[in-house]
Amino acid sequence: MKKALLVVSFGTSYPDTLEKNIVACEQALAACCPDRTLLRAFTSGMIIRKLARRDGLVIPSPAQALQQLAEQGYQDVAIQSLHIINGDEYEKVVRDTALWQGHFARLVLGSPLLSTFEDYQQLMAALRSQMPPLADDEQVVFMGHGASHHAFAAYACLDHMMQACHFPARVGAVESYPEVGQLVHSMQQQGVRRVVLMPLMLVAGDHAINDMASDAPDSWKSCFAAAGIPAQVCLQGLGENPAIRSQFVTHLQQALAAGTQEVAA
Repeated sequence: MKKALLVVSFGTSYPDTLEKNIVACEQALAACCPDRTLLRAFTSGMIIRKLARRDGLVIPSPAQALQQLAEQGYQDVAIQSLHIINGDEYEKVVRDTALWQGHFARLVLGSPLLSTFEDYQQLMAALRSQMPPLADDEQVVFMGHGASHHAFAAYACLDHMMQACHFPARVGAVESYPEVGQLVHSMQQQGVRRVVLMPLMLVAGDHAINDMASDAPDSWKSCFAAAGIPAQVCLQGLGENPAIRSQFVTHLQQALAAGTQEVAA
């Protein structure tokens, strides 16, 4: 039986970031199931079109990748999402998986990074491993993407857990809640004197470079500076963190184990 591993992410148009984050995750996932052919897909049509236009690089969408695998005779396909939350981009993968379910003997899908309570606990431990030493009046601020989807609540949940556990970090989101202005005000009240800004995203792409780290007046770096809180920037995507890659591996293994039980039943 021909087996495949399809690793799906939002995608990136930055080649160095692709290697450091997406390729690193793909390699870790492929190593845990070496009997499977590895294939990549992106959910962002904008990035897929940009890569094709700029580089002549063809990256399939999840639906296109599944069609290719069906046409090539693969019968056992495991999909692992590299998305952070169960939002709109992940739901694209869920819909495509459902549409192609009958075309394979087995088709399983591994969940995004933040899917269970244990995931949040493990993520906090993983983030701690990449944070620099901090003084008592210093904290890390993680920038999440945010979403109009109700899954945006994941960012507020993680931020709340960090505060409840006296974890020296906060979480905000570019496109939803918690907003950076709220974090700035809260940290002023706490007497925080310096922050380190890090992306809570698989890759350190446009949002991290422009919305977080730039000198633009509305960037997070500038917002903290205007409030008298100097901000150091660390452009490291989550995919660079081995502990986070291990979380994705665990999610894939859980999906494969559940899929085996369903076949046996």
